[in-house]
Amino acid sequence: MIARYSKVDLLCLDEFGYLNLDKKGAKLLFQIFTEREECKATAVAANSPFAEWDETFGDPRLCAAIADRITFRCTLLQTGTESYRFRVTEAERRTL
Repeated sequence: MIARYSKVDLLCLDEFGYLNLDKKGAKLLFQIFTEREECKATAVAANSPFAEWDETFGDPRLCAAIADRITFRCTLLQTGTESYRFRVTEAERRTL
């Protein structure tokens, strides 16, 4: 699995942090990020700030290591807390 996800040119992870990972899954993800570091592009979309990622990974040290890997030489885009889907739904309701 590590080799498979380490080879793709762009790895996209959406809804990152939505589900908590068990220890084995978190370590596997760390290994994938480590293999991809400075070699391949990775895009991560998350609704939670880095401060809440400890809950996702269950281990603060592992969480810090993962955050370190994906933020090294990265472009970080913060879009705010307003949900695009919620805004569209509200706009559609106003037109009815």
